[in-house]
Amino acid sequence: MQVKKHSNISKEVIINYCVTLCHNVLDMRHSFRCGCPVTTAIDVLGDKWTLVIIKQMLLQGKQTFKDFTESEEAIATNILSSRMKKLLDLGLVLKTKLPSNHKTIYYHLTEKGISLAPIIIEMVSWGNTHLREFNPSMISSDELEFIVSNKEAFIENVITNYKKNINALLCA
Repeated sequence: MQVKKHSNISKEVIINYCVTLCHNVLDMRHSFRCGCPVTTAIDVLGDKWTLVIIKQMLLQGKQTFKDFTESEEAIATNILSSRMKKLLDLGLVLKTKLPSNHKTIYYHLTEKGISLAPIIIEMVSWGNTHLREFNPSMISSDELEFIVSNKEAFIENVITNYKKNINALLCA
């Protein structure tokens, strides 16, 4: 599209057009199927990888791109990049470069992301109870039994430890 040098279009009209275009792009990125809270949450969290990434951060201490790509779940780098961008855009994750290491980007959960801990732990319990017969190789341990029988205490412990570890990392 060519713009004439002596156009009658004011800068204000162009700026308003650009702002509207940007808002439309943002609206498309965060479009939801309906107003139902469950469906809206599924629109955000219901793909194959988002909760896996959050679980890895919360329970396994994954913090760097390399940590995620080397995990047992083997997420492809293009999918990981896409999901991280979505999590950043939605305010579930922040990224940081440490003063001591300007090369590596560290990802960590925000309070909004940490608040998913009860959902992750409930999925552990549900999966253990209802899916073990379909996946006999699912882990089985005393810790898993503790998680299932002491959900509230375990969730509180996970959140406390996660926050302590992130604060230690960011203050180092």
